[in-house]
Amino acid sequence: MNLDPRQIARRALGRALAQRGSLGGPSGPKGALGGVHVSVQGPSGEDRIGSTGRTNGTPSAGLITAADLAEVSDGGSFSVPIGATITDFACEEASRRGISFSGQIGHFGTPLAEGNSKGPLRIAIGSDHGGYPLKCDLIDWIRDLGHQPIDLGCHGESAVDYPDFAEAVADAVRDGRCAVGVCIDGAGIGSTMAANKVPGIRAANCYDVASAANAREHNYANVLCLGGPKLAPSAALEILRTFLTTPWGAERHGRRVEKITQIERRHARTHP
Repeated sequence: MNLDPRQIARRALGRALAQRGSLGGPSGPKGALGGVHVSVQGPSGEDRIGSTGRTNGTPSAGLITAADLAEVSDGGSFSVPIGATITDFACEEASRRGISFSGQIGHFGTPLAEGNSKGPLRIAIGSDHGGYPLKCDLIDWIRDLGHQPIDLGCHGESAVDYPDFAEAVADAVRDGRCAVGVCIDGAGIGSTMAANKVPGIRAANCYDVASAANAREHNYANVLCLGGPKLAPSAALEILRTFLTTPWGAERHGRRVEKITQIERRHARTHP
């Protein structure tokens, strides 16, 4: 029996998301997991990413963001149009409010490059002066794959401050304008720190293919950070390829990532 790996990943994601949610939140009793419940239908590989619009109050096929859930009552259901993709933050909002999704689901936890093969991904990319040469290489490679790089600077090798560009990339992912982000600086460390200050961002400094796969599978990373001068272009391309094509891992990883989210929320309440 031949099984499509993307379908296997999609089903695994559905099971994982069905268990996501806030501990002790409105979607379940204290100590239980609840929240997002995903019903996946149709053949794999049909997800597309595009602009989101509304017609008579209904989001069009494209990108479903947290804003699209504003009119849904807590504990209600949201019907996802065919071909639409749900952002991480829409899933988190649904989990917080006990909203379920139904329809033909595409989610950024699927392998990004494969799961959205019928439409281009919007990939936010930014660097400081140390990462600028590699950024140029990656932008060309992203275009060659048929995706859409969103260049957030810098635009030359004059000295600039890496936090500015890391924040711009993180904001683009946080707001749902881009599916994933890429930050490049001298070592990848500073941009990782800066990007992770933005709520909902899980930025990972990856230095080889194994760390990129681990960041996606185990930590559900949505921003990739690279040290430009420390990587050959060919190595950086393989790291990015791995990041884009590795799905989120099994349910046990999702539970641990949820604990990261809970830490973020607790400190957001105590440190405005």
